[in-house]
Amino acid sequence: MRKILLLFVMIFSFVLGLQTSAEASLISKNQEISMGKDVAAQLEAKYGVVEDDDLQARVNNIGQRIVAVSDRQDLEYSFKVLNSDEVNAMAVPGGFIYVFKGLLDYMPSDDELAGVLGHEVGHIVKRHSVKQVEKQMALTLLTIILTKGQGFILADATMQALMAGYSRSDEREADEQGFTLTNKAGFNPYSMLITVSKLQDLSDAKGNPGFGLFSTHPEPEVRIERVNKALAKMNITPTVALAEDGTATVKDGNWQFVVSQTYNSDKPAYRAKLMAGALYLAKKRGPVDETRFLTVDDSDFSDIYYDDIHVLRVYEQDAAGYDSISSYAGAVAARLQNWAVQR
Repeated sequence: MRKILLLFVMIFSFVLGLQTSAEASLISKNQEISMGKDVAAQLEAKYGVVEDDDLQARVNNIGQRIVAVSDRQDLEYSFKVLNSDEVNAMAVPGGFIYVFKGLLDYMPSDDELAGVLGHEVGHIVKRHSVKQVEKQMALTLLTIILTKGQGFILADATMQALMAGYSRSDEREADEQGFTLTNKAGFNPYSMLITVSKLQDLSDAKGNPGFGLFSTHPEPEVRIERVNKALAKMNITPTVALAEDGTATVKDGNWQFVVSQTYNSDKPAYRAKLMAGALYLAKKRGPVDETRFLTVDDSDFSDIYYDDIHVLRVYEQDAAGYDSISSYAGAVAARLQNWAVQR
């Protein structure tokens, strides 16, 4: 019995020691990829992949931009949309990252999606699920030895780890990675803030499903506070002022623009912050040029861009008092041109 206990302590201590060593690992990169492929196949069989090449390409392109600035380039990452109305996302070891179709409906902009994907890439970069499986191996390896079992099935253990959720320290690290990676990749600096804020809204309204984006997260208020602290260090201008009536004002010197309307999950505060972040990115490119603002009309909305930077999407409720959404978008673009001239 004493030998058995000693063996268990040695195995458990070895695996715990892996968490402080980047090189020591029970699971190799090839094993990580192999078990990830098995889990990915299970997820795709369960939910199905959305048959929309343009949508899949859009998500993959955003994900690859984030991967390109990450600290882990030794994997072939894939980003796919699963055919489910759930608002969630999952990072499978080996670089297989999935978003549920419901998430794209809830977070429609590229910048919001980048916040989600940055968080998920962070889990892969830091090998969070792999480390969880290695800990599980410590707890089951002794049993396998004693009972002459069939072995430790990595794919099953990985799925269990994903469903069980991450530790709070893992989630904090993934949030930090998401914030850093989205900014390095050139996305809106408010991407992560809008992501965690919307997740709080959804959790408040519908509860916590307990896995993926919602797994064992710290309190939403804590996450939002951390992101706000990181944003404060960036000294972003324009700034955003929130009013008691729910409206939000983008301010830059004497120039200001009020956002008053909510559209689906997009509160005025979220829309205003994404607008402020977009103008911040425009200024980072050099002297702003008023001629580089343009509008793109769709049937139900109009988008306003500065070159390829998405500034604001406007809807019918925004355009009260105007002949059309398009005419209102033109008026907003004119206001933005005034902002550029004042710089």
